[in-house]
Amino acid sequence: MHLLFVTSIVPDGSLASGYEIANEAIVDALRRAGVRVTVLGYTWPGRKPADPDETVVLGSVDVRNETASSLQKVRWLADAVRGGLTFSSAKLRIVGAGVLREAIRGAGPVDGYVLNSVQLAGAYEKCFEDRPFLFVAHNVEAQSARENARTAQDAFQRLLFRREAQLLQGLESRLCRKARFVFTLAEEDREALGVASDSRSASLPLVTREIAPSAQSPVEIDCEAAMIGTWTWQPNRVGLTWFLDEIVPHLPAGFRIKIAGSVPAGMASSHPGVTFVGRVPDAHEFVRRAAMVPLISRGGTGVQLKTIETFELGLPSVATSSALRGIAYQPENCVVADDPRQFAAAMVALAAGKPRYVDGRGFHEAQRAALDSRIATGLETLLPVGQEACA
Repeated sequence: MHLLFVTSIVPDGSLASGYEIANEAIVDALRRAGVRVTVLGYTWPGRKPADPDETVVLGSVDVRNETASSLQKVRWLADAVRGGLTFSSAKLRIVGAGVLREAIRGAGPVDGYVLNSVQLAGAYEKCFEDRPFLFVAHNVEAQSARENARTAQDAFQRLLFRREAQLLQGLESRLCRKARFVFTLAEEDREALGVASDSRSASLPLVTREIAPSAQSPVEIDCEAAMIGTWTWQPNRVGLTWFLDEIVPHLPAGFRIKIAGSVPAGMASSHPGVTFVGRVPDAHEFVRRAAMVPLISRGGTGVQLKTIETFELGLPSVATSSALRGIAYQPENCVVADDPRQFAAAMVALAAGKPRYVDGRGFHEAQRAALDSRIATGLETLLPVGQEACA
């Protein structure tokens, strides 16, 4: 079976975000199932696909709002309104539909598509109607957009997010209705998308690496807490703002917190122990040098890849209930707290004790086995498909 994995940004090996980690896990699982997978999408400017022989590149694009000029954002918005598209899909409608269809034909005979999230699928919805497809819903995007509207900083942003929510509601509904099978990343998202039946969908337990991590050897601790993420993404920004405003004031002045990853302009903390360190060369090594890891999700849908990574590495953590969304496992060195004072107290207690690593290999192996099983269930819905070339 040959499937075209349709995604906004093709893997380049950097694994710089949870989205990219999830994509790699899903593609790897498809290939373990014996599927030939060709990836189709855009690259980041200046980067090359990790597997060029199995990748069809439509061009290069930078879709980040934080790096775009005001003029570029206005153009994106105008394109979205003119085309009746979501803002995120309008950013990706760079080539014409004819160019995209030619790129699909260039991939050779394909049996179907894997539409990975809504962005590129929504930009060229009609181009993917000639073959059966599986749909991977990383989040319930309409619900996330509604949450973003509630937490937006001004009236114009609220209006934009409400528009996104309305369009995403229709797009997600169509994709779920037309898909042979729907994969979600959290169990509760199946019902939210209206595909709760086992014959229609399955949630995918993800892993952040192909091979289970080795047992953790002791390292030199250089801070009490470490966090890494793309904090410019609105759901992550909400969690970080809550952490800095509600939890950090309850921590001792000498409590050192290192925060890696891109942060919104103006994001700061008056706490003397908080340091924003930007991009780090090795994310695993960065979090391992902390006494504990705060997992601070405050909403949204989908699954928290940072939670899975922390559990795979066996690191001590304090997590909100939302950070455990989609994960039916809580290691003994994870404390759950949603109240800010209790969260801060648990952080201090964990950091003050000896590092209490647990062996995360069992968790990783269980996740991977369940992932492979559920991928196989979805692939069964495509088995009757013929092998003709894409028309």
